[in-house]
Amino acid sequence: MPRPRFTKLPRSIEEAAQWYMRYISPLSLIAGFLADYYILLRRVDLWQSNLLLFSYIAISGLCIGLFALIETGRLRHPWILKFTPFLPVIAQFAFGGLFNGFLALYSKSAAFAASWIFVALLAVLLLANERFVRFYMRFTSQIAIYFTALFSFLIFFLPVIFKKIGPLMFLASGIVSLVLVFLFLYVLSKVVPEVVAQSRTQIARTIAIIFIGFNVLYFTGAIPPLPLALREAGVYHGASRVGDSYRLLAEPTPWYASYLRYNTVFHRAPGESVYVFTAVFAPSGLTTTIFHEWQHYEASLGEWQTQETIPFFIVGGRDGGYRGYSIKSGVTAGSWRVNVVTEFGQMIGRVSFTVAPSSAPVPVEVRLR
Repeated sequence: MPRPRFTKLPRSIEEAAQWYMRYISPLSLIAGFLADYYILLRRVDLWQSNLLLFSYIAISGLCIGLFALIETGRLRHPWILKFTPFLPVIAQFAFGGLFNGFLALYSKSAAFAASWIFVALLAVLLLANERFVRFYMRFTSQIAIYFTALFSFLIFFLPVIFKKIGPLMFLASGIVSLVLVFLFLYVLSKVVPEVVAQSRTQIARTIAIIFIGFNVLYFTGAIPPLPLALREAGVYHGASRVGDSYRLLAEPTPWYASYLRYNTVFHRAPGESVYVFTAVFAPSGLTTTIFHEWQHYEASLGEWQTQETIPFFIVGGRDGGYRGYSIKSGVTAGSWRVNVVTEFGQMIGRVSFTVAPSSAPVPVEVRLR
């Protein structure tokens, strides 16, 4: 009696490509994000991180060129045509690696209340990348995704290189992205002129929409201010520097609270001041001023009122972030938040807490940071 054949295994190059996209790709999406978030892309200023993203950009550009050459019949080598079904898979892998990395980096920097839109868009692009592989067969779509990836990369890469942040660096990132994508199109126009000529108007319109969209998101605060990122933040009953560490007095909290960036309730005794501690990562060589913006929610007005803005200078390079704290006395009961913002008003992160009156000081524990 013949043994049953396992039909799930691929029997050709085309079936292998379909098998990869159906079974391996969803798992690699999750594994890739976790690897990028915790291991490969811990810092935006590491050459290994940027080399990885550079390689994805190079592979993506190569795939776009190969798509065009095969479509126009300029590449007809049998061994190339044999592996053509794998080309969309390779493009998917490269673009997926890029947006995986961007999602990992931008989500680390994002203050959810201000930047969720941009982070959500990156997540949508990443999920769409895994679902709609045939999308890569359209030249205009390829260029649109490629320009989006270039712009997203240069937003934080140029500040790392020039050790500066702010609107001028963002505008420079946009201009360089435009120059690079049009140089890429110029090269392609010499190799596959009919493909570029056929889509020139649609490409120009698409790039213009993406460029304007990035600017709207940035100047409305929806794009996180990479390469700055909030590593740690919390509200405490005391803070002081002891040698190379900070001694923080915190209310005892459940084990899971260590994964949060804030304490939910601050029990304030009469006359007690409130301390907010933050650790903000900046790349090596970058120095700037950040601010703790203390705000109280005025229920009668239905809005947040800024009570005090406290600046302090940070120096980049420390893996755990540049540490510092601000103090606020005379804090009233109710909802409070401290926005951690750049000198240009971009939000790096936020500490939210509720002040509850206490007749006597509550027990605290010492934490060293």
